[in-house]
Amino acid sequence: MMQPLGAVQIMAEPGQRPVYICAEWEIDLARRELRSAGELIPLGGRAFEILAELVQAQGQLVTKNDLTERVWRGVFVEESALRVHIAAIRKALGADRDMLSTTVGRGYRLLGAWRIRHLDMPLHSAATGLPPSINIPSPSFDLIGRTAAIAHLWRLLSAYRVVSLVGPGGIGKTALALEAARTPPPGFAADRLLVELASLSDPRLVCSAVAGVLGTKLEGEEISPDAIARAIGSRPLLLILDNCEHVIDAVAQVAELVVSRCSGTIILATSREALRIEGEYVYRVPPLGVPPEAWQEPAGASAYSAVELFTSRAKALGSSFAPDEKNIGAIAAICRRLDGIPLAIEFAAARAVMLSPPKIAALLDDRFKFLTTGRRTALPRQQTLRATLDWSYDLLPEDEAWLLRQLGIFAGEFQLDAVIAVAGEGIGDVTGQLARLVAKSLVLADIRGNSPHYRLLDTTRAYALEKLRAAGEYPGAAGRQANYYSGVFAGAEADSEVRPQAEWLTIYGRHTDNVRTSLDWAFSPDGDSQVGAALTAAAVPLWVQLSLLAECRERTELALARLDPAAADSPRLRMQLSAARGWSLMYGVGRAREAGPAWAATLQLAEQLGDRDYRLRALWGLCIDQFNNGEFRRALEFAHRFADLVADSGNPVDRMMADRLLATTLHFLGDQRLAYHHIGRTLSRLGDLAARPQVIRFRFDLRVSSRYFQARILWLLGLADQALSVVEHNVEEGRASGHALTFCSVLGQGACPITFLAGDLDAAERYCAMLLEHTERHPIRLWNVWARAFRGLLIARRGDLATGLPLLRKALELAGEARFLPRFLLPLGELAACLGGAGEVLQGLAVADEMLARCEARDEGWYVAELWRIKGELLLLPGEHRSTIAAGQAFDRAFEVARSQGALFWELRIAISVARLRMSEGHAVEARHVLAAAYGKFTEGFETADLRDARAMITKVGS
Repeated sequence: MMQPLGAVQIMAEPGQRPVYICAEWEIDLARRELRSAGELIPLGGRAFEILAELVQAQGQLVTKNDLTERVWRGVFVEESALRVHIAAIRKALGADRDMLSTTVGRGYRLLGAWRIRHLDMPLHSAATGLPPSINIPSPSFDLIGRTAAIAHLWRLLSAYRVVSLVGPGGIGKTALALEAARTPPPGFAADRLLVELASLSDPRLVCSAVAGVLGTKLEGEEISPDAIARAIGSRPLLLILDNCEHVIDAVAQVAELVVSRCSGTIILATSREALRIEGEYVYRVPPLGVPPEAWQEPAGASAYSAVELFTSRAKALGSSFAPDEKNIGAIAAICRRLDGIPLAIEFAAARAVMLSPPKIAALLDDRFKFLTTGRRTALPRQQTLRATLDWSYDLLPEDEAWLLRQLGIFAGEFQLDAVIAVAGEGIGDVTGQLARLVAKSLVLADIRGNSPHYRLLDTTRAYALEKLRAAGEYPGAAGRQANYYSGVFAGAEADSEVRPQAEWLTIYGRHTDNVRTSLDWAFSPDGDSQVGAALTAAAVPLWVQLSLLAECRERTELALARLDPAAADSPRLRMQLSAARGWSLMYGVGRAREAGPAWAATLQLAEQLGDRDYRLRALWGLCIDQFNNGEFRRALEFAHRFADLVADSGNPVDRMMADRLLATTLHFLGDQRLAYHHIGRTLSRLGDLAARPQVIRFRFDLRVSSRYFQARILWLLGLADQALSVVEHNVEEGRASGHALTFCSVLGQGACPITFLAGDLDAAERYCAMLLEHTERHPIRLWNVWARAFRGLLIARRGDLATGLPLLRKALELAGEARFLPRFLLPLGELAACLGGAGEVLQGLAVADEMLARCEARDEGWYVAELWRIKGELLLLPGEHRSTIAAGQAFDRAFEVARSQGALFWELRIAISVARLRMSEGHAVEARHVLAAAYGKFTEGFETADLRDARAMITKVGS
């Protein structure tokens, strides 16, 4: 593209690209994308080129002639063609269509404060400076016969965004995909991540599986393909989706959306059928090379990859057959009969330890009489693999066959003690039988670490599971499996109190798929719902640690609905499940109002059972529920009940929690002095939290969350330096905690508002950007909406009301009923002030009065003094509403509230407003007195914006 006249040349560092940004809009020249708030806005090619010319002109006029010459490059076009594309751009800009300005008869310019951000280049850039993230497992053996296929596959990946490896089970799709990922071409520096889908029984879990591999925790909303795409963003990524066929529709939906939104992502899928999405290239994986029927040269056997595979695997397992003409001929026959399918060949090679190749070939003939030369290609490859599996299974002794069937119950990996539990008393030497199945390559073993882990290949597991059902053994195995995992997770919550989160997940997270399959069976018509309820209750810490709110809610609701009320353990299970449901509802989207009844049920059952621990959980939940619903006095009652219950507790964490609840509620009620007392007591016990994780019991990080409320209280009390120091430390602490929801509060409750009130708009913008990025990577919708509102008020505070005010209004509309959450009070108050600055004074007064009425009705006192001050400032603006008397009364009311709360920061702001009014009336001495009285109470924070303004005014009045 030609450089427009007068445009500024933007030079990016190697491996980076410039992106033009104005408010919510982004124009990415390298990707040819127009985005609004991260969402791709469709725009035709010519229209985008016109937009690119305009944005690079940096607000300068670009004439019609220049545009047609550069965009159409010498091709004569009518002026009407240009107008058509200009109209398309305005349509794409929507409500911001006026950004594209027309100078009649001359040309066009793009308005707005466009700035430039340099981002990393997409997928194939090697200049990011960071090592790629890779989760591809190391190979257990060399991949034979796929060198040419790998080279061809990388050529396809360089030309297509989606490549699907398609073929029958056992053809080697997964092995080919993984080996290609292990051996990228030079210069390929993208992340390479594997998502294994084989263990999923429910297509709805596809998004969760992808999000888990991406490191995206699910908090605040149910995960969706759209959320996956936002989480990936511009990340350079090769995403391998393995074993898609049983969840093909869900995978197709995710893949199609990701490639349309994430230009840095390439998808490599393995499946028995194509995804059938736009832009997909279907690569049918060929079988390994086999000798032709008339082949007569044993010495050249290694030239055929199928023969090489059989020989290599057989020797690796300890076979010592001689490579003579008879044996090699038999091997060639075996490979032909098995259609060169690698898995089937490996099964055959596993038997070479006990049987000679001619004997194996004879058995193969007996089993596969239907695989004649003329008809082989007409038969479904599924049947070929099934026949191979039947043959391999029939060669097993009965005890090994019985154990293989039982192993079919496992989804994903399992350990020896799980095998022993599922086997029960069916056979004797389980350890020995399992070892022999490993030796025959029917079970894969991972012997790294302290305890070996085992798994079945997907096709082997499907076959074994079918055999298990046919033998009528499935219910027994499934019941033993469910009981086993109930026992595994019985101590999971207590274990979480002594182990770091990462270590805990290493131990328990690997059981997720087996827990899911056990629960699916337990609540099936042939299952045991009481066992399912017990397992659900035991596994709640797993959903918590993985932040799977939606799954936790669905699992607990199903368990509660199917719980047998006559069972002896039903009351305790109902209590545990109700608490888990209350937590998942409280932080979910759209159903938070249902959390209160769930916590009330938990409290009632805990009191009946005399369970002090669950009484505390329920009181905590009810306190937060009332808090979120604006019932602050009621919340304080629950906080006091919690405190009374732990008054004599020997558990320091419980006493800290009591003070934390009291401090939080008192802060929002407006009693900053008493809130300071309780937050101080909380923090004085932080040393008691050493090596004590707190997320499991109350579902957030107590240490980190106490800090941001400490910062808020310190700020209002006028201890600005201390507050800002706490904020800086808290952000690092919150980031390190790894708990996504807690980090949202660190930024949204502490860092963003405090730096904004301090007048450090650069820091506030930095923290806001951090929150936006965090809530897009971890789809936490309400905090994302709050961050958008905060971004709007930041832009408005910098003086760009035309851009900031619409953004602020739009975000508050998106919040819906969430506007009544305490966190939205600051943006709403700033909305009133912004409306006044934009000349909409009456609307600003209406918003201020509405917020004051809300605060009075809810006893939400922390921001009331500032609201009265804002109202006073609005009453001083020009217009028929102007009244210095009414403004003075508003300021007097603001002073009264601030001083009663000990909110020295609000008092200083009010003093500045009053001093300006007095100075405008010619009362300089009174203005100086008011300012000096408030300023003199401060002992720190003298370089914050309001204290600097007050000092300057005092100096001016004094002179």
